[in-house]
Amino acid sequence: MERRNIFAGPYLDRAAHRRQDPAWFETALADPSSRAVPVWQSRNLVTDGDVAQAVLLEMSAVPSETATSDSLILLGRFGEIYCFAYEIEAIDPPRLALGASFEDLRMYASRLPAEEAGLLAYARAMITWRRRHRFCGTCGGATVASRAGHAMVCGNATCRIEQFPRIDPAIIVLVSDGERALLGRQAAWAPGRYSTIAGFVEPGESLEDAVVREVLEETGVLANGIVYHSSQPWPFPASLMLGFTANAVSTEVRRQDEELEDVRWFTRSELVSGEVILPPRQSISFSLIEHWFDSGSAVSLRDIQGQEPWHRSR
Repeated sequence: MERRNIFAGPYLDRAAHRRQDPAWFETALADPSSRAVPVWQSRNLVTDGDVAQAVLLEMSAVPSETATSDSLILLGRFGEIYCFAYEIEAIDPPRLALGASFEDLRMYASRLPAEEAGLLAYARAMITWRRRHRFCGTCGGATVASRAGHAMVCGNATCRIEQFPRIDPAIIVLVSDGERALLGRQAAWAPGRYSTIAGFVEPGESLEDAVVREVLEETGVLANGIVYHSSQPWPFPASLMLGFTANAVSTEVRRQDEELEDVRWFTRSELVSGEVILPPRQSISFSLIEHWFDSGSAVSLRDIQGQEPWHRSR
């Protein structure tokens, strides 16, 4: 790939070897260079403006009852500093920094430096996982944090099951018959918006099998020639998007379920006609469409669209 999907990339050293060292953890919390990444109601703290920035708090700004190994999650070494995520459990957002507010990362990611967007996505994903694993799935006992926040251990002495962060694999695919791309839309989307075909991988299913099944279920089109393109962490709430391209064996559209409101074939000229709203630029869906479009066009999709941020023309 010429460019990485947003939220992906080596934006920090995860420092996994530090997770089982309680003494180091306490030392890092006391280090004045360490920083905290707050998450409130699944929103991240950012500054607004033409170029948004992530707000990383000094550890002294974290309430004493929260600044513990039981509440903080080690994210890793970000540049020259160690960062820890924590959740703010409050009805109203606290005022933590001048000119900053808690915002939906989906709306702000394209305006953040790529490394900061990745860091905030990681924090959000870890907080979501922890919130969903406060109790043991085996015996129902309350869990306690371990391994610098990267494990939740059942507090029941007869159980002690450990739970680790999990992600939900989902395939997303650009199906083409050569000159056209197959796109669909959900009823809840803005009028005119279309995207690539996607769906979760089921137990006992390979990624390739999932691509064929999802395309057939949602569009009635049979696909083959499946080629991996790229992946993207998508913490909304806990997915890993696995991107593919595929060739269409059949072209007749016959929706077999009601997940999509409409499915259509689009030529390149139709995609840039102004009648179609493409997915946000920070999504892997846009990357897949862009890859297909540019492979058969003398002018790139980005050059045709210009550099206007996606959310302003949504």
